[in-house]
Order: sequence, then C-alpha cells, then structure tokens
Amino acid sequence: MLSIVLPCYNEEGNLRPVYRDIMESVPEDGDGLEVVFVDDGSSDGTFAVIEELSGQDPRVKGIRLSRNFGHQVALYAGLHEARGDRVVIMDADGQHPASMIPALIGKMSEGYDIVNTVRLETEGTGVVKKASSRWFYRLFNALSDVRIEPSAADFRIMNRKALDAFLSMEEHDRFTRGIIGWMGFRQATLEYRAPRRISGTSKYSFRKMRHFALDGITSFSSKPLRISAVFGLVVLFSGLIYLVYAVVMYFLGRTNPGWTSLLVTILILGGVQLLILGIVGEYLARIFHETKRRPHYFIQQRTGEEEQKKDQS
Repeated sequence: MLSIVLPCYNEEGNLRPVYRDIMESVPEDGDGLEVVFVDDGSSDGTFAVIEELSGQDPRVKGIRLSRNFGHQVALYAGLHEARGDRVVIMDADGQHPASMIPALIGKMSEGYDIVNTVRLETEGTGVVKKASSRWFYRLFNALSDVRIEPSAADFRIMNRKALDAFLSMEEHDRFTRGIIGWMGFRQATLEYRAPRRISGTSKYSFRKMRHFALDGITSFSSKPLRISAVFGLVVLFSGLIYLVYAVVMYFLGRTNPGWTSLLVTILILGGVQLLILGIVGEYLARIFHETKRRPHYFIQQRTGEEEQKKDQS
C-alpha cells in the first residue's frame, strides 16, 4: 500500500484540487492507496471538506487535532496513522506537485529507503524569504553535525523500515528534515519546481519561522553553547588586557575621569552575558519540554465518526 500524508491548517480552498491532482498522478487502485489528511486545528471548513472527500472516496481518511500543534507535530500524527509500506509526505497547499509522486516511487524502486526533494525555485516567493531561507541553511549546516541540502522540503517518500525508525524518535521539539538527515539509511534527492499556492497565504509567520529555526539548530547541535563559552573567554581576556592597560595608565598618571568608556564597557559586557544566558535558556527550555513527557497531540475527531454515531443510535 502507498500512503500519502498531508498536514493542513486552514486549507479549505486547496484540498479538493490537491486531492484531484493526487488521484490523477498516482496509478494506484482499490486498497493500494490511502490519503491521510491531518487537520491541525483549523478555524475554517478544512475538516468539513476532508469529511466530504472521505465520504466520496473510502481511500481518504482524516483526523482533526484538538488544537493547532504546528506543522511538524501534525506531520508526526499523520505518519502514525499511515498504514502503507511506502509513505509520501506532502503539503496541502498545492506547492508540492503530486505529479512528482511517480518519480519518487520510481527512485525508491532503485533500492533507496528515503527519497527527498529540493526546491529549485518557488513561484511568487519574495526576496526576503528567499534570503532568509538561504542564510538559515548556511547557519544550520555550519552549526550542526547533520547536513541538510539548501532548499530541502518536507516532501519525500519513505519505506516502512525508515518510517518506523522515524516514529521511534519521540522528541517534542521536532525538526523533521534534521531527523531524516540524522537517521541515515539509503537516501536520494530529486529536484522540483514549486508552483504558487492554489489559494490562501503561507501560515509560516516570522515568529513561527524563528521558532522553526531554533528547533532545528538546538535539536542537532551543541555548538552554540561552545561558541558562547569561547565568546565569553574572548571578552574575559579582552577585559584583562584592558585592566592591565588601565593600571599602567594609572601609575603613569595619564588617567582621565570619564563615564563614556565605563558605560560602553558595561553595555558590552551586559549584552554578552544576556546573549549567553539566552542561548543557555533555549536549551533549558527544550530539556524542560522533554522532561514533562506530555503527549505530542490529541485527536478530537476522525472522519466517519459522526456516521458511526448515527448508525449506533
């Protein structure tokens, strides 16, 4: 069986055309295909459309999470629901072309466990977002021991062996691209061009992108902590050198009273201390989240539940 997992958040206007594209692109029939939609706490009619598609096609099933847990957790939830021997992950906004699925399947047939994708370009993407994405991957690869291809996307296919390995990693602050890279297995990469969104706007605000970047870096690298230590040593030695200079000038009688140099020194040292505390705090926050051991998500509703209740009544 081939499973296709699509996390979605307020994608009411995109689900029908994405579903049609999948059906036109995937040459599977009957029990050989399932499409799993995960409604990540949408505030529009997303789940109503999923129920409509499920009622028309038994190969479609959907779950609705109790609130918006975020794209990475919704993806994790959908993969738990998938029953296929091969599982495709793609977004529900139309920017992951379903026409690529046969190519992913074909590449996997060459003996690969995971086939990833890389965007060559995305129609309608602004200059700022392109630049921020480029610098994020540069920073991530510089700080992390796990390398990720620039412009990598959460659009891939995995076999059951790789998927089971992925699901065994139960960390809460999830960064799927980093986990996939860390896992190993035989992996290949295909390129694609992303079209414009069918409708709506991107759900990744600056705040979410910042959180996503922090998850990626802190989940797979302790280098920021080491850099903080080195930075602190540099400031310490600089302060010692300045101390020697100040003492020498005092004995030579060349000191002048002034608040400017003192104020600048205090501001620099205070800024460095706050920066280091912030970096340490990010790691402590992630340790705190992991130690609580809360469930990753709650499922509020599944497709077909209302019909089952009616039948039982």
